[in-house]
Amino acid sequence: MPDTPTATARGPISRPAPLRQAVYEALTELIINGSLKPGQHLVEAELADSLGVSRQPIREALQRLQTAGWVDLRPAQGAYVHSPTAQECAQLLSVRALLETHSARGAAEHATPRDVARLWELQQTGLTALAAGDARAIVEANAALHGHITLLSRNAVLAELIPQVDRRVRWYYMPIARPRGKDAWNEHARIIEAIGEGAPDRAEELMRRHTRNTTDFYCAQIAAVVGRNGSVWTG
Repeated sequence: MPDTPTATARGPISRPAPLRQAVYEALTELIINGSLKPGQHLVEAELADSLGVSRQPIREALQRLQTAGWVDLRPAQGAYVHSPTAQECAQLLSVRALLETHSARGAAEHATPRDVARLWELQQTGLTALAAGDARAIVEANAALHGHITLLSRNAVLAELIPQVDRRVRWYYMPIARPRGKDAWNEHARIIEAIGEGAPDRAEELMRRHTRNTTDFYCAQIAAVVGRNGSVWTG
């Protein structure tokens, strides 16, 4: 079973925010980026030492994390990082697909040449991460690119809704970031081209295919890996 990350990996959290909120956010991010893996036992004392806090805010954070679906609290056993099911992932990715296709259409309608240039910069960041085989950097670059497309849509409702699913999308995307990477970033390039050409119908359709491909790939991956060892997160 993976060890709880040490303080050298994350460091003591900053204090300006209310402590309980800061601890909650820190633990959430450790789950999202894979430092704390699905199924991993969460030991309060180890987490408190890692984050440089007492056990009380850790205990409070674990309760909140259970409510939010990040952690499972098992009677007489303790806290464990939640292991997403294929159904959970498919449902979230389908919602994300609806939002992202509207974002792509709006971006194609509103993006300026400078906006498109920024998309190509974000694309290059992703390609660099992909070449390095850095899953976390790939996930962050993917989120940044999709986030900027949403920004370019000039749709305030989309800008409010998409961040609500973005964290969990980043979490689900982590195990497929490298195997899906080459195809995903090739698809990104075609979406950017459509946005740059001011072709909303094509941008929308390309984004629809892109999100469907990601969902299909994830579902196939989780089915194959769970069949072998019970978890899609293998390292």
